[in-house]
Amino acid sequence: MAETNLQILLRRRPQGMPAPDDFEIVETPVPEPAEGEVLVRARYLSLDPYMRGRMSDAKSYAKPVELGAVMEGQTAGEVVASRAPGFAPGDTVLGGYGWQRFSCVRPERLFKVDPQEAPLSTSLGVLGMPGLTAWVGLEDIGQPKAGETLVVSAASGAVGQVAGQIGKIRGCRVVGIAGGPRKCAFVTQELGFDACLDHHADDLAAQLDRACPDGIDVYWENVGGPVQAAVFPRLNDFGRMVMCGMIAQYNVAPGADAAGAPPGPNLGPVVRKRLRIQGFIVSDTGWPRYPAFRRQMLGWIREGRMKWREDVVQGLRNAPEAFIGLLQGRNFGKLVVAVD
Repeated sequence: MAETNLQILLRRRPQGMPAPDDFEIVETPVPEPAEGEVLVRARYLSLDPYMRGRMSDAKSYAKPVELGAVMEGQTAGEVVASRAPGFAPGDTVLGGYGWQRFSCVRPERLFKVDPQEAPLSTSLGVLGMPGLTAWVGLEDIGQPKAGETLVVSAASGAVGQVAGQIGKIRGCRVVGIAGGPRKCAFVTQELGFDACLDHHADDLAAQLDRACPDGIDVYWENVGGPVQAAVFPRLNDFGRMVMCGMIAQYNVAPGADAAGAPPGPNLGPVVRKRLRIQGFIVSDTGWPRYPAFRRQMLGWIREGRMKWREDVVQGLRNAPEAFIGLLQGRNFGKLVVAVD
């Protein structure tokens, strides 16, 4: 039987938390690359929180996935066929597209990667978009300095684990926030954070006071909601708040009133404390810097200063359930799908 292109499509727009019926699994013929395109076979698919926004048709910084179209996502795999200079069958690449086995992409979206440098799956995590996000956000906005205190929410996740370790390399005291004792133990014992607080506990504010006796200079925001509300009053003068994500609010309907959303902070102190609060999208400025980022990260990995954890799901058909689990905090580490 000839090989097919297994695809996962967006069947309907979710209301609140996505459900399995919001997706449709189909098999289609393997596509043929057009002139100037490269056919990539995915070996790993990245699952990331931003994809929830692509399922909505609310106004955002990027176009939503159309109903009936392949779900958006980045893959790592190998070139099967090429009609573009610079790429040949057998090349290992980052930049395949979508929740599907095969994709035709333009060469400017592809980066050749050497699987001898690190496992291919890391090109979707510590050496991929999540790692690049942490690197760019801290370099451009957080700007951590030796002796400062950096707090990272979702600290065991794909972005958080890299952001915190960069903070340690920069000489900061780094405090993570994660969900549950097992994740917190990983953050301190494996990643080397100075402390990690369990956001499931009912005394997060008191935990922050104990862990950050000199206040907080940089806050890496992945979560929003009650965690943000606890951290915000403890920011020091001239503190920086790097707004990377707000996963606690991704399933709140657009336009919902305050009763339908998690509590947020009073922003009054922003002026008095001269705080810097800035959101960013890594695709704005990050990808042209990917080669420099990868070189630095590989150096830190060789030196033993950068570690990571992956949560690998077997089989593309299991991607919808794994993605729902990601939004519920069930994953532990960077979530990737082994496509076959």
